[in-house]
Amino acid sequence: MVKIYTRTGDKGQTSLYGGKRVSKSSLRIETIGTVDELNSAIGAAIAGIRNKELGIRKELEKIQNDLFTIGAVLASPSTMNNEPITNNVKIRVIHFEKLIDQLTKKLPELRNFILPGGRRAGAALHLARSICRRAERRLVELSKKETVPNHIFIYFNRLSDLLFTMARFVNYQEKQKETIWQNK
Repeated sequence: MVKIYTRTGDKGQTSLYGGKRVSKSSLRIETIGTVDELNSAIGAAIAGIRNKELGIRKELEKIQNDLFTIGAVLASPSTMNNEPITNNVKIRVIHFEKLIDQLTKKLPELRNFILPGGRRAGAALHLARSICRRAERRLVELSKKETVPNHIFIYFNRLSDLLFTMARFVNYQEKQKETIWQNK
């Protein structure tokens, strides 16, 4: 069995793919960590999804795989412009847009801002959406110092829209009424 500890990060440093050592507080590692946190939040949402939303469960698992790939790309700057990865991310964005449109057709029209929440899976999806937005902000910050392909920004922007729509859909399936934001 492979050990999960390496004894190489004990002094506040870690390795990128290829062996380059960087501080665990570097912006690149912060960005990778935020993507990882998003992946975990999606796992928590999956845990709350009931059988009737199996399509959403499967889609979320695909997204988790996407996030591992993107994390690996971020940990290996030399792969940032890998054409097969780029093409896959672009295909996934198109898929997200179609899925958003399909789910939105099944939902009541959104006329107000709503508060994040609902049942377990819906609330977890709202949390994942906010973490996704943070990952997007970290990517923007990273792009000011290092090259980050534009398609990755588009992926996270569209993913946050999808997670919001999925949260609404899961809550709707659970007959959980949305709470309208009250500006007092």
